[in-house]
Amino acid sequence: MFIQVITGTVTDAAGFVRAADRWETELRPGAKGFLGSTGGITPEGRFIVMARFASEADARRNSERPEQGAWWAEMEKTVRDVSFQASVEVKPAMFGGGSDAAGFVQVMRQSIKDAGKLAVLEADMKELEAEFHAYRPDILGSIVAVHADGTRTDVVYFTSQAAARAGEAVPPPAELQAFFADMGAAIAIDEYLDLTEPMLR
Repeated sequence: MFIQVITGTVTDAAGFVRAADRWETELRPGAKGFLGSTGGITPEGRFIVMARFASEADARRNSERPEQGAWWAEMEKTVRDVSFQASVEVKPAMFGGGSDAAGFVQVMRQSIKDAGKLAVLEADMKELEAEFHAYRPDILGSIVAVHADGTRTDVVYFTSQAAARAGEAVPPPAELQAFFADMGAAIAIDEYLDLTEPMLR
């Protein structure tokens, strides 16, 4: 899988949503290899779109379509300060990946501080998955796009925002506390993007 991550600030929320809906109905049918997307606008007016393709070549072909260029020219009128990042690796971090059943999505933009420690922790996570699921049943899954510049986009899918906030308030069991402390030494969270009305395509 290959992921494109697009972020920026929305200047016309209604126009942004209209453009996203138009892409879904008019352009998606011709987007070879397109697997789906997660996106939305935060309460602060930031936006993110994570588009999933079967391969980087499919994503490139989509970007090169004339109709895609014309559509983006219209979408650009609704946003500013846009940045693009491509994945060099994609990891289904928990419970098999993302979920279109989510009522709330939280995106964490991260910087890798210790790649070696992170690799060990990611292997440990598979052994802790059952315990983690028991601790946080509100989490439906997650997916991580790793970027060439040493950053990651970690997208976590929750049943609802209320359930996510309630889950955050519950102290984790001791084994998970140690795991979270080690993760804090391996990665830094640079930005949270909360999608209270996620657009799951």
